[in-house]
Amino acid sequence: MSRSDAALIDRFLEMMAAEAGAAANTIAAYRSDLRLAGDAVGGLVAADDAALRGLADGWSRLSTATVARKAAALRRFYAFLHEEGHRADDPASVLPRPGLRRALPKILSHQDIDRLFATIGERVAVPHPRPADLRLAALIELLYGSGLRASELVALPRRAVHTDRPFLILKGKGGTERMVPISDRARSAVALWRQHVPGESLWLFPGGKKHLSRIRLYQLVKQLAAEAGVPPDRISPHVLRHAFATHLLAGGADLRAVQAMLGHADIATTEIYTHVEAARLVELVNARHPLVDFRGEQP
Repeated sequence: MSRSDAALIDRFLEMMAAEAGAAANTIAAYRSDLRLAGDAVGGLVAADDAALRGLADGWSRLSTATVARKAAALRRFYAFLHEEGHRADDPASVLPRPGLRRALPKILSHQDIDRLFATIGERVAVPHPRPADLRLAALIELLYGSGLRASELVALPRRAVHTDRPFLILKGKGGTERMVPISDRARSAVALWRQHVPGESLWLFPGGKKHLSRIRLYQLVKQLAAEAGVPPDRISPHVLRHAFATHLLAGGADLRAVQAMLGHADIATTEIYTHVEAARLVELVNARHPLVDFRGEQP
């Protein structure tokens, strides 16, 4: 394995652990899968479609679950390379997609969201709130209020959000552009935070030599959850994106509109949130319906 592959795999797995909250066993399996795949194709960074097709052909005797895991590891890795600018394309579309049942995403209740914003509200309600708290307010408002991906949020340009424009234009996966609504609350939070952003910064959320990292964003969200009384293992920046979509659909939003706002190329990806709401309703009926306790009279 080349040093380039090894270093990028390490960075990718670090992101998976921090941003997506991947378990240690998942990280270990992905590391093994990616290293074996890299050895098989002579390097993942430079691999083309033909190399990946040949790799997938060699999985024919493996179980469906194993193929699904290996393909998922590579798809996520190539999406990471594309987002980080290490590849101009994403060759993972040629990999198989075994028909496993897709797990429902984690979601937060409206009560959980209320707790998060109540905690932030207490922090910024003081006469002279700390810049760090104003930054956190802007981050959470944009995550939950607009459904941004973590990578999109941290890389926002300094002037991306305008006080007189209730939307912004984002370039997402594959270079496609989409319009994202920005609430009045979010624009207000961003305006307060931007007063503390250095004038020479290119980024709305600067950090180090570039912008705030996704790992640091993940840590901030976890810390807020712990303070608000929301179990930290149930929340991440991506879970707030899930909550944005699920709560919109539950409130009657059009599925196609939510698809556009999230930047999903395939509406089937967005439809998973309708399944989340359906599952919640079934649970509610089973727990609260008056017939649950009905035993009937014995003849």
